[in-house]
Parts: sequence; structure tokens; C-alpha cells
Amino acid sequence: MGDDFELLRILIFAAIAAFLVLRLRSVLGRRTGEEQERRSPFSGSRSSSEHNSERETADQHHDNVVTMPDRTRRESGQESAEEEGSQSLAAGLTQIRVADPGFDAGQFVHGARRAFAMIVEAYAKGDTGTLRPLLSDDLYDAFSTAIRERLNQGESLETRVLRMKSADILEARMEGRTALVTVKFVTDQTNVTRGRDGEIVEGDPDEPSEVVDIWTFARNTRASDPNWLLVETRTPN
Repeated sequence: MGDDFELLRILIFAAIAAFLVLRLRSVLGRRTGEEQERRSPFSGSRSSSEHNSERETADQHHDNVVTMPDRTRRESGQESAEEEGSQSLAAGLTQIRVADPGFDAGQFVHGARRAFAMIVEAYAKGDTGTLRPLLSDDLYDAFSTAIRERLNQGESLETRVLRMKSADILEARMEGRTALVTVKFVTDQTNVTRGRDGEIVEGDPDEPSEVVDIWTFARNTRASDPNWLLVETRTPN
């Protein structure tokens, strides 16, 4: 009788232990190996599978490589008209909202401003690890090539974004299931290139200049990942 009672106690404790294990697994979840991935400025973390799906779609946008070394060599009178095609812009934003009901233009611009600061800073520092999840494959290759050439020449780039004067959506459209949004950034910056000896090769750290950048971001609207990739950079004609 005593042995039967002892066996019953063991079975009860085993059932309680199994129940607690199942509860802990449901609350804590399982590690997937993706917990430490870098978060995007467009909010939400990028999983490997969703990131690859979005990247494959974004890389279909060709002829998009415009690198950044000559970003200060601009003339102020070259800016294109900003308000041209306002009806087309409104129609494009509507198309994106139809494809992705969660799209919000204001929230997108907020994320784009953050992405701009991160990308400009990472490019100047040669931080390819930060650039990798924010750029399409083609654009990442162009940026990393420019960084390698700069390092091979023994040069360093110092960029300071002193003021973000404006960030406005210029164009919006759908290409298949891919949403494309183009943003015009106007900033006050200093850009200084130094040689191996630390001497200034180009630029002046004490003389800020107004810099105009036009960047296009892309996102696969069929993907659950809310983040966007930078697929094109250019300057006004």
C-alpha cells in the first residue's frame, strides 16, 4: 500500500513539472537565432527570410547606383521643381495604401529621416555592418566599393549633418507588388576628406553647405516585414 502511495506521489509531481515546463515554453518562446538582429529605422526587426524576400524584389529596380563621394559638389540653381505632378503623387500614395492598408505617409517620412542619418553616418565611417540591412544589394555593393577605394587611398571622410531642413515625398508608385517612394532631403552639412597624414584634401569643417539628396526606398507589400530598403540615390538635375 505504501509503495502504491509513493508511486502516486511521483506521478503527481511529474505531471506538475511537465505542466510548468509547457507554461514556461509558451511564455518565453524558443530562441530562433535572430534575437540580436539590428533594428531598422522603419520600426520592427528584420527576420532573415523576410529580409531576403524583400531584397529580391527591391533588386529588380535597375540602374540605381549613384554613390556619395561627391555629395558636396552641387550648385544651388540645379534643384528641380518640387511640386510638379502633385496629382500623380497623390494617386501613387493611394495605390500604396490600397496594396498596404497599414502604410502611413507621415510615419514613413519619420522613418526615412532616421534612415538618412544612419546611412550618411555609416557611409562616412565605413560601417558596412550598419549599411547592409538598409540598402538593396546593388546599392550596398556600390557603397562598399567606394568605402574600400577610400580606405585603399588612405583617406577618411568626416560628415556632420548639422540640420535636417526638410524631408518631403516627391514620388510614390507601385511596380507590381513593390512600393517605391522617393524622398527629397535638404540638410546643412559639413563634409571633409582627409589624406593619410590627416591633412584636408577636400571640404572645410567650418563651412557648412546645403546638400540636397533624392533617395528612393522600396518595399515588397506582400511581405509581413514593414521595413524599407534604400534602392537609389541621386542629386537634382
